[in-house]
Amino acid sequence: EQLLGKTLFNGVFLCGDTLISQVPAPENGQMEKSLSYIQRLTEKVSVPVYLGIIPSAAEVWKDKLPAGAQSWDQTQLLEAAEQTGLPTIDFHTALTLHAQEPIFYRTDHHWTTLGAFYGANALLESLGMEPLDAADYTPQVVSESFNGTLYSTSGIHWLTPDEMEYWVEEDGISVTSWRTGSPEPAALYDRRYLEKKDKYSSFLGGNQPLCVLKNEHNPDGGKILLVRDSYSDSLAPFLAQSFSEVHLLDLRYYRAPVAQYAAENDIDEIVVLYSVPNFITDRNLVLLTQ
Repeated sequence: EQLLGKTLFNGVFLCGDTLISQVPAPENGQMEKSLSYIQRLTEKVSVPVYLGIIPSAAEVWKDKLPAGAQSWDQTQLLEAAEQTGLPTIDFHTALTLHAQEPIFYRTDHHWTTLGAFYGANALLESLGMEPLDAADYTPQVVSESFNGTLYSTSGIHWLTPDEMEYWVEEDGISVTSWRTGSPEPAALYDRRYLEKKDKYSSFLGGNQPLCVLKNEHNPDGGKILLVRDSYSDSLAPFLAQSFSEVHLLDLRYYRAPVAQYAAENDIDEIVVLYSVPNFITDRNLVLLTQ
């Protein structure tokens, strides 16, 4: 198929040594509906609500795409988000400034730990907080054999695997997970997944309805709630450096009203934080209106 000039394999572009997922256009009206749901959430809470849309590699690394590659222009969503009047987090600029660095995995759709670091600083600066200093971290390579979702879906299995890094020390940070409706102890990094195919799930232990990180060394740092997708799994350890509590809700699995949760847990600010591909396809955002 390559010899015949094919560059798109099951929705994944082969871009040299990198796989990049194609982003199809959203269904008519879906993007506008989802943005309106966030605006309705602001009417139900008494704390600030920020909107953070993370462009995927197809936007930030579009210069890597094959000539003539067709992928939806993600700036349409970023511009529509600005027009809502909601305070927004400019992940696009933050990532584009570092586009020459390995900020996305080559075989997976998520950002790398380095990309998540730049994302964390974009969020902190939008909230008027001090950015983190990369010099304070010593990245630890925990895997040199990560083959992600794009490796699996494309059928292209001859690229060099990705490296995976952990940056944040776990000392002083407690993690509680609600996988089954009851709290249970968890960790920033669940190293059991490093022996499995889904290594990205080693960040916080993967998909779950609710997860709370508490930093005992920063009791006065405030409480932030992320209504989020899986990009936040590798982002949350960085945010735990600046907040006393980081709460993560995944609307794919969490069904109680978000406004009620924020009130009951004395949340100081809410960030609706999604990658572009998930934002334009996830129909669960309607739950924000409860």
